[in-house]
Amino acid sequence: MTSSKYIILGGGMVAGYAAKELASQGLRSGELLIISADDALPYERPPLSKGFLSGKDTEDGILINKREWYEKQGIDIKLRTTIDKIDLKKKRLHTDSGEVFECETLLIATGARARKLDCPGHDLPNVFYLRSVGDSRTIREKAASSNQAVVIGGGFIGMEVASFLSQKNIETSLIIREDRVWGRVFTPAMSEFFERYYLARGVKLLKNEGVASLQMRDRLDVSLSSGRKISCDMVVAGVGASPVTELFAKSGLAVENGIAVNEYLETNQTGIFAAGDVANYVDKIFDKRRRVEHWDNAVSQGQHWAGVIRGERQPFLHVPYFFSDVFDLSYELWGDSEGATQIIARGDSSSSSFSVWWLEQDCLIAAFVMNRPEEERQCAPEWIKSKQNISADRLKDQNRPIQEAI
Repeated sequence: MTSSKYIILGGGMVAGYAAKELASQGLRSGELLIISADDALPYERPPLSKGFLSGKDTEDGILINKREWYEKQGIDIKLRTTIDKIDLKKKRLHTDSGEVFECETLLIATGARARKLDCPGHDLPNVFYLRSVGDSRTIREKAASSNQAVVIGGGFIGMEVASFLSQKNIETSLIIREDRVWGRVFTPAMSEFFERYYLARGVKLLKNEGVASLQMRDRLDVSLSSGRKISCDMVVAGVGASPVTELFAKSGLAVENGIAVNEYLETNQTGIFAAGDVANYVDKIFDKRRRVEHWDNAVSQGQHWAGVIRGERQPFLHVPYFFSDVFDLSYELWGDSEGATQIIARGDSSSSSFSVWWLEQDCLIAAFVMNRPEEERQCAPEWIKSKQNISADRLKDQNRPIQEAI
């Protein structure tokens, strides 16, 4: 049996940044063990649909910490290690090969896995899902020999992959179940802008469409719910992800759309925490439960857990954040627009320079910023977190500096 003071189960961004934070706080050699089913050290996830996918970033270049760094800190990492049984009362983890690990404090960071298409042919060769560095590498390699591609899903993964494929001069069709791209997040005007942008760059948009089946003949045949068929060399599906919680089904943990934790990332079991994509946490800014599948949340929760277990018992207060790069555009999103009573745009939403501000009564709850003054980027998360009262009339006034809206 191997004993450690701390164990992180999962080798993603939570683990990489939690380890970094603990090391900065005086972690002793041998105190931390990271157990990962992956074959790679913890790495940055955003490049998988951006720089690494395009070939600009290398595998070594996206590592959060190099192997030598872990060795110098005395942090042990067990890669290619699968836990198949867990005893949370004793804090013992059993592998399928018979190894047993125990600890004083456990952080569950098992993340999420890509959701598969719900149709015949969802697991055919040349049907890809993007979740790991291996997935990204395989998509890039297949793209190099492809002429036609189908991307399924109108969210950010689908939009980023369609952008990448189109820029490789691959004839790309984007299949969207809804009536517009990323309708869950974008306003109609925002969706209209991005749809025009994609169409102008050769991406075909098929809206209000589902996938009925996939078949492999000489090439892949994609049959849509409308009866239309598309022949292509490759399919990439970005249709969401599911938290990895199967191991904890009978463990006594509260499992509800992920592992339920409080504002300190604690589960209902003493000494057991959860963070990242798998954690359903109490968002004290928006007074609701939330599970976020994004790198910024994983980074922040990993760092916060390190502080909590070292004695800094503060609630996790973090404005949800997201950024994306598509074609030559970069944009950022903060907050949660649910419950907005007013939406205000600044700049020109028909151009590539505009921002959108969602207000609930007099408080800012979400913001989108693309190619706007730096002051708008700075104000957005600060106003959301502070629940600062905003004047909608002054925010609408394009001639006023953004700071004068408060």
